[in-house]
Formats: sequence, C-alpha cells, structure tokens
Amino acid sequence: MVNGFENGYLNENGIIEVPKIKVKESENEKTITKADILRKLSSGTGLREALNDIVVSGMGGLIVISNSNTFNVFKGGFYVNCKFSSKKLFELAKMDGAIILSEDFRKILHANTLLVPSMEFESSETGTRHQAAERTAKQINGLVIAVSERRGTISIYYGNSRYVLQSTHELLRRATETLQILEKQIEVFNELITNLNVLEVTNLVSIADVCTILERLEMIRKMTNIINEYLVELGKDGIILRMRMRELTRGIEEKEDFIIRDYITRPSRVRPFFDSLNFDELLDLDNIARVLFARSLDTGVTPRGYRLLNKTHLAKSEIESLIKHFKNLDGVFNSDKDALERVVKEDAGYLIKELNTLREHIMVGKKI
Repeated sequence: MVNGFENGYLNENGIIEVPKIKVKESENEKTITKADILRKLSSGTGLREALNDIVVSGMGGLIVISNSNTFNVFKGGFYVNCKFSSKKLFELAKMDGAIILSEDFRKILHANTLLVPSMEFESSETGTRHQAAERTAKQINGLVIAVSERRGTISIYYGNSRYVLQSTHELLRRATETLQILEKQIEVFNELITNLNVLEVTNLVSIADVCTILERLEMIRKMTNIINEYLVELGKDGIILRMRMRELTRGIEEKEDFIIRDYITRPSRVRPFFDSLNFDELLDLDNIARVLFARSLDTGVTPRGYRLLNKTHLAKSEIESLIKHFKNLDGVFNSDKDALERVVKEDAGYLIKELNTLREHIMVGKKI
C-alpha cells in the first residue's frame, strides 16, 4: 500500500496511480465509483466532521451503510431511527458497537451492534475492528467505515476495495504539487501547439508531431483526473484549487477534439486506446503511431483543417463543406477565390483575407 492506496504505486512522474473502486450491486448492477464514496465523506460533510471528531478524541468506531444485505451481518444493540447529525454519531461512537446508517446517510438506524460477518470472507487486516469491517463490506457488497483508535486513521471498505482517507493538509499538499506539474505540462502543450500551427500552414506535419501532442494531451487528462479525485475528497477546502484547475484546462478538450478530427481516420479508437495506457506506456510514441496511424513516426500527414478553420468566421456547416470539397487544410489555403465561392456560397474575399492574416500571425509566432 502506498500512502493509503491499496495496490497503488508512485510512477516516475511522481503521480500516484491507483485502481478505480467500481462495484456492481447485485441484480441492478448499479456502479459506484470511488468519487461517489469520497463525495459523501469529503471535508464539510456531517459524516466527515463526525469521523474527524472521533479521531481527535482518540476513539475507534465502526459505521456500516445499510443496504438490502445488511441485516444479516449484525446482532444486538438498539434501534435508534433518528435523523443523522454529526454530534449524534459522535456520541453514539463512544459505545463499542457498530453504528448502522441508512442507505441515503440521512438516518442513524442502529447503535452499539455487534458485527458477525461470515468467516468465509478473507481479511488481510490484523485488528479485530478492521477485520470485521473488511469481512462485512465483502459480505454485504457495501460500504463500511472503520476508525482506528490506535493509529487515528479512517479506512473505507467497499466490497473488495479499501481506501484510507487522507488528512486535509496532506491532500492539499498533493493536489498543489500535482497542479504545479499540470501547469508545466500545459505550458509544454501550448508550445507544441504553436509549433504545430507553423507546421500545418507550411504542410510539414509528421505523425511524430501529432503523436507528441496527443501524448501531452493524455498526460494532462490523466493528471486532471487525479487532481479531481483529490478535490472530491477535499470538498469545500479545495474550492480555490478547483477554480485554478478549471482556468488551466479551459478549452483543452475542444483542442483535443479538433486535433483528433484533423488527423485520425477512426476517432472512436482514440479514447479506449489512451484509457488503456498508464503514464509509462504513454512515453512510447512508436506504439501510439502504430495503433492510431499504422505508419511510422517520420511519415508526413496533412491536417483536414478543423482546428485552424474554426479560427475564422465560418459556420461549422461551411467548414464541413470546405473540407469535403478540398480534402484538407492545404487545399483550402491554396484555393482561389472562385473555388472558395462555389463552396461557401458568398463573397470569398473576406475569407481569403482571414486565411492570409491567420497564416501571417502563425508565421510570426502570434497566439491565435
């Protein structure tokens, strides 16, 4: 376990890679992600407040979130059935038994109960409390929270998955560090885009250039997902970081979409392929070229023109008509006024002026 993530590891970019918590619930096959769970336990929620109070007070605790299988794994205790509040939960945690909450987290159903999960379910834990929590989560295929009295940690068990909640200070540190790395990656990406602009208007783009940009875009996407997980757990404490990340990544998805449409003949293959790669595998440009282009890195390629033509006044339908008629960006740039007018059905003088201005700005390195 690395820093609270079971089966996680720290890659060479300093980013923690972890498996997703995704569990299907019985016949309904309801999928719950780790983000869904962390959102319920994020800073500022009543449940997280109660858990923090339990830790600060040096107490332990067991909390089970009820589902249709829950009533087979506990006995004894007493029926509470009261509205949830952090103070009530904290007071009830002073007793040794487990607390049962309703599925929607809005009620405290039972308190001071004894968990009796089947011993058929294995546990990797050593403490009695955590063994009971892990076996219960596996048996009910649901959510169980264990607070360690000795270590002061909060462990979440969901089905066969386990996660240890991190302190707000630690989360802020990690999120800030990862955000700084993301800023550097976006700076590099912007430089690559500036270079691609020049290569496109001079028709000198190679597959290596496109693969390098796609690689950088995927790194940005993966880092954004990691920061989002931190921000979910941070809750209200991550508002400023969330605003900064949104500012940094604004427009990235649109640029990625244009680049894919410009160069990839089968865009539907791109996302599943990149989702299957980790950070280390992303560095293999030859593999990216082989899978997405089936050609070598030094092969030349001409963009269709979606990205740059969207910098003009043309409507989407007009851009589609131009690309369908002229095949690619080079064909549009090198066409004459009459040919353009036959396609766009208007005076092409303004469009030609736009294209020439666009090319001039690109060649002198201006941002477009």
